[in-house]
Formats: sequence, structure tokens, C-alpha cells
Amino acid sequence: MKKAASILALALCLAAPALALDATSAQASSEEFAATLGDTRSAADRGDAAAQFNLGMMYAKGSGVARDEAQAIAWFRKAADQGHAPAQFFLGLAYADGRGSVTRDDTQAAAWCRKAADQGYAPAQDYLGFMYARGRGVAQDLAQALIWLRRAADQGLATAQHRLAGMYVNGRGARRDYAQALKWNRKAADQGFAPAQYDLGLMYRRGEGVTRDYAQTLIWYHKSADQGYALAQNNIGVMYEHGLGVRQDYVQAMTWYRKAADQGLANAQNALGDMYRDGHGAAKDDAEALSWYRKAAEQGDAQAKSNMEKLLASQKSR
Repeated sequence: MKKAASILALALCLAAPALALDATSAQASSEEFAATLGDTRSAADRGDAAAQFNLGMMYAKGSGVARDEAQAIAWFRKAADQGHAPAQFFLGLAYADGRGSVTRDDTQAAAWCRKAADQGYAPAQDYLGFMYARGRGVAQDLAQALIWLRRAADQGLATAQHRLAGMYVNGRGARRDYAQALKWNRKAADQGFAPAQYDLGLMYRRGEGVTRDYAQTLIWYHKSADQGYALAQNNIGVMYEHGLGVRQDYVQAMTWYRKAADQGLANAQNALGDMYRDGHGAAKDDAEALSWYRKAAEQGDAQAKSNMEKLLASQKSR
């Protein structure tokens, strides 16, 4: 699991239903925007919790004001202290990541997320489930993780549906259940969530909870890969290289490996090294092969390190 995303990144991409600035106001003139900002600040200064949250979002996103995490968090706190659920959640994220004016404190993060989750705020329920699953800020409790993820998933939150699927795939908090995993991955995938689309493709490839179907695998991999998801791009490369569900095509394999390799995925970098070493999809090129092996090896990929050492040794013996 990656490190918690920054408050700014999450402010840009997570649900915030109380946010007043919609697409129309975002396109307003500078004079209108200034008036909106002034109205929001006036309402926030009067103690209006929704306005305080919206002002915090403006500072977090740099909308009409200079981006300022400390100010964002200060306004989130004012709203959170009044029981505003999205503000409580974003304040929890700030503590989870140690951003702005706060020091990382997982206990505080869990406490604020719990306040928002108890009000039914789905992103907070999802993140609280993640915290229980990882034992961050709370004692690890997989049963509690499953409960909170299910509450968020039932509200249609794709990230929670995907996490819930992962719990069922791995038998965490419940017995392993591929049918449930397939169900929840599909719900998230149908919303366009790239990691779930990839995992759904993986389940079709492995025949987990469904009959193995390479055609379906490719459909879902492509949906994910077309959004730039590196794991899906890499696995499309694998299918073209080995002719799984498609005619074997080394050129296509290289194309997809390169997309993932350029994003830093070590498996794809190693695979691209193999293609150059063997002259598959491009002219044989030991220098290119070594370059890609080295990139992967620098990330700790043991296979790439071994491949690089073998290729260097073979060059010396020629």
C-alpha cells in the first residue's frame, strides 16, 4: 500500500459534497470569483461551518488564493470542531500525512476519521477501514476493517469497493471468497476505477470466481491501461509476448512494456530489457537491454540484477 496521499492531492480528487465552487463558478470572471471568495470568507468568519470548509478547500487547491496548506488545515479544523464531516475527514488526512501545520499523528488521524465515519461520510469510512486493516492509529482489527469498508462500499464508493474486494481475495477479516471479490471489483470497475479494472482482468486471467477468459481479461486490462495504470500496461505486454488470448506480437508487447517501464514499473523495465536482449520486437541491443535492467535493478528487482550480471558476463567472454 502506498503512503497516504497528501492533503492537497486528496483535496483535488476525493469527494467533498459541501464544496461550493462548482464548474460554473470556476469559469466565472475574476471579479465574480473575487466576490465568491469574499462571500465565502465573510460567512466563514461568522462561523458558518460549510463556508469554513469551502475556504479550506480554496486554500488547499489554490482556487482564487495562493495555495497554503497551513491555512487550509486551520479552516478545516474550525469546521471540524463544529461537526462538519468532510472537514473532519480532511483534518484526519492532514494528521495521517503530517502536512501543513500538523505533525503526523496516526491516532489523531483515526480519531477525526472516526468522527466523520460515524456521520456516514463514505470517504472517511473507507479510510478508517484502511486504518483498521493496517493497524494505523488503531489496533489492527480486520473484522472492523471489513465493517467500515462495507459501509463505504454500500454507498457506492469505488475505492472502498476495491479495498473490500481485496479483503475477500486474500481472506482478510472473512474467509476467502472469490465470488464476493469479483462482485465488488466489478462494481468499482464499472465506475471506471483503474485499479479495480486491472484486478477484475486479473481474476478473469486466473479464473478466480469466474471461468478463465482471456478476452475478458484484455477488455478490462485495456480499460485500466488506457487510464495510464502501469500494472495493466505491463500485463497487456505479457499477453502479447506470450500470445495469451491474442496473436503473439512482440512489437505490441514492447509498446505496452515501454508504457509501464516509463512510469518506473520494475517488472516492465526488466521485461523490456529481455526484449532488447533477445531481439524481440526490435533489433537486438545489449546496451538498451542493460539500460533497462539497470533501471529495474536500482529499484531492487532481483531478476533484473541477475539478468544484467549475466549479460555483462557474456559480453566479457565474447
